[in-house]
Amino acid sequence: MHLSELLAGQVHHVLQGDPSRAPITAGVTFDVDRVWPGSLFIAVPGHREGGPDSVTAAFARGAVAALVEGEDARLGAMVWPADKCTVRVADTRQAAAVVASRYFGEPGRLMDMVAITGTNGKTSVSYMIESALRISAGARVGVIGTAGSRIGDELIPMPHSVLSTPESPDLQYLLGHMRDRATGTVVLEATSMALLTHRVNRTFIDVGVFTNLTQDHLDDHGTMANYRNAKLRLFRGLCQQAVVNADDPVGAEIGVTMPGAVTTYALDVPADYRATDLAVSASGTHFTLHHGGHAYPAAIPFPGRYSVANALASLATCHVLGHDLDTLIAALSHLPPVPGRFERFETPEGTSVIVDYAHSPDSLDKVLATIRSYTRGRVITVFGCGGDRDTTKRVAMGRIAGTHSDLCVLTSDNPRNEDPEAILDQITPGLVSTGTPFERFADRRDAIAFALSAAGPKDTVLIAGKGSEPYQTVREELLPFSDMATARELAQEQTAARCPGGRPAAAVRS
Repeated sequence: MHLSELLAGQVHHVLQGDPSRAPITAGVTFDVDRVWPGSLFIAVPGHREGGPDSVTAAFARGAVAALVEGEDARLGAMVWPADKCTVRVADTRQAAAVVASRYFGEPGRLMDMVAITGTNGKTSVSYMIESALRISAGARVGVIGTAGSRIGDELIPMPHSVLSTPESPDLQYLLGHMRDRATGTVVLEATSMALLTHRVNRTFIDVGVFTNLTQDHLDDHGTMANYRNAKLRLFRGLCQQAVVNADDPVGAEIGVTMPGAVTTYALDVPADYRATDLAVSASGTHFTLHHGGHAYPAAIPFPGRYSVANALASLATCHVLGHDLDTLIAALSHLPPVPGRFERFETPEGTSVIVDYAHSPDSLDKVLATIRSYTRGRVITVFGCGGDRDTTKRVAMGRIAGTHSDLCVLTSDNPRNEDPEAILDQITPGLVSTGTPFERFADRRDAIAFALSAAGPKDTVLIAGKGSEPYQTVREELLPFSDMATARELAQEQTAARCPGGRPAAAVRS
């Protein structure tokens, strides 16, 4: 397509060249290092891999055209090759969503599109929707989020720099890829920053899902009001219908915003889909589902109230999309584990080990409350707080961990550019206030090893904060590290050390 077709109807000003003579044949990108001959380069101010200063480099790599933003004085001083086209728009991110969607043929129009937003539960709900549709209807579902992008079990390789909700050129590429492979439904995580920066625009979302709103990402948004408003963008013109958590007060705001288009779910208040009579155990939760004046027995293979809430969100979304309720309920009991979300195994000594992504005060509180409700022995918690992120939650997380645990082990959780010991210092006052004993190990492997060595039969060790992430971010490096793989390896080593001949008595059980 020519640039003029991609920009049709969009306010723009041509600085150089002719958009009708600029064929875009090699994609759209913000990243100068991903420019190929025939690309359209979009210069987003402040973008780490590009920006206005990278236009000349993009042209040198073969870009045929560039979009730039606003009245930047530097633009007037730049000299570009005469055969290149440069166009100015008011907001390159908003323009990028339109241009990228058109370049890939507006793929979102041809699939059922679901976008999930909220502080917690986005990944779990996306996995539950995919699994429920696959089990109940044999559906082919695409998933885009924190754990990467895939169609069923087929992973779609993307650069490490791609975000949980990809920038619009990458997101539209993924949607086009999924459409071309006969995907019927796509479920994507819509983060607050993605909504704020227009990444989800022009994806033609059929159902927007709201899970909850609790403290997180204040380093990005400054205030909870700003954070809430970023989340609510999904329900202000980006989706046709909404599925919302009526137990969260923000759910009522969405009902006002989208009258007649909201379906609710809840555990504590009346809702279109409500769960009561919860019976929680280590292996799962049984409950009664109420919908349309009928009561249905239901079960999920995950423990906890929050897991039931995620299941309700998933069930309601699939039903809103037109899938059969009875087969969806039957599918719930067969849902597979979500990687890094309450993922567990048991050591030969009888210690339960759980890896979970909980990295906010609310998510840590809910996971630990669930573990405490059924654990017959001690609860030992390994956790930390991410560097270069909201510092105001650190004391609260220390207090929550201490309140629910018998022993805590403080450690690094993606320290990035902060001193790991300084982060632990900021968490410590919250822990001290509870009187719960704790240890500190800046090295995460050492912390996990200590927790496992301190645990006995019937104890539960929670390793919180990173979930299925396969790396530890230290300064600008991604160092390979998996909580689950490390815990399994250390458990085997410790079992072998306790057994005559150095051989474990039994394999570690999932």
